[in-house]
Amino acid sequence: MSVVKFTPICVVRVWGGRSLAKVFGRDLPEGKRIGETWEIVDRPESQSIVAEGPLKDRTLRELIEGNSDWLLGPSWPSAKPFPILVKWLDCAERLSLQVHPPSAIAHELGGEPKTENWYVAKAASGAGLIAGLKSGVSKESFEGALNKGCLADLCHRFPSFAGDSLLVESGRIHAIDEGNLILEVQQNSDTTYRVYDWERVGLDGEPRELHVEESMRCINFADFEPEPFHSDPEAAEQIIAACDHFRICKFELADGQKKKLSSAGGDVALVHILSGSLYGEGCFLKAGDTGLVPFAEDFFGQASEKTTFLVTDRFIR
Repeated sequence: MSVVKFTPICVVRVWGGRSLAKVFGRDLPEGKRIGETWEIVDRPESQSIVAEGPLKDRTLRELIEGNSDWLLGPSWPSAKPFPILVKWLDCAERLSLQVHPPSAIAHELGGEPKTENWYVAKAASGAGLIAGLKSGVSKESFEGALNKGCLADLCHRFPSFAGDSLLVESGRIHAIDEGNLILEVQQNSDTTYRVYDWERVGLDGEPRELHVEESMRCINFADFEPEPFHSDPEAAEQIIAACDHFRICKFELADGQKKKLSSAGGDVALVHILSGSLYGEGCFLKAGDTGLVPFAEDFFGQASEKTTFLVTDRFIR
């Protein structure tokens, strides 16, 4: 089994929409604002379940505990969680202004560090991203603006376009504007501290919880005006993100073109299809799918049409 596919987990968010049904043909819960689908996750509160094949209905945790050498390699302890969490984000409204804790203080705050990467698959006209601070903003001026409810004036906002990639490291203040469909690859963490939520109420009609004290301890106040990586739509292969926790490469294959994407015993890889489709030995990945290529398997992908996809690797250390 060269690729393992999992059933996406739908997550209701106040800022979510229905784009994942329109773009990828996903069967979403009726009448719900689906802000996220978790494509691969190994957490106590949420488990990916194999969607098809001989391992169907087994959880990712069961696979690791029973087949760790095959799935993640001989050096990976079977009790250790899968290190990456993958999500699709449908941002029908602006997300909260938030930050994830750096590793140096995450444990002290009772949370987990999280560095993540956003790949913009689709962006409406006028859509944007918020990341980092405007040049020269100090902690003191930020606190003053927070008390006045005018933080947007101090945060760095820039337009978003399909093909953009942005690494959001722990400590970087950020938000995603409405009109973005984003593939998020992140450390396996679910710790988010909201510093401001644009005076919005939650689905229950009440203001959502804020974490101002924790946020102020986590924000990197020397992080000024980061810019996204604009991927080249004509490039056959390019690295769009790299950090201590993962690497992400983007590929373009013509109809019928075949490429070796992973070698047995070399690495573990995640394949994310953005458009088109890929065939492999015993598997088929269509737009929106994420497939896990085990450590012990080769994977040759062949495009059945013009296909754009990402590969995440170098997360097993």
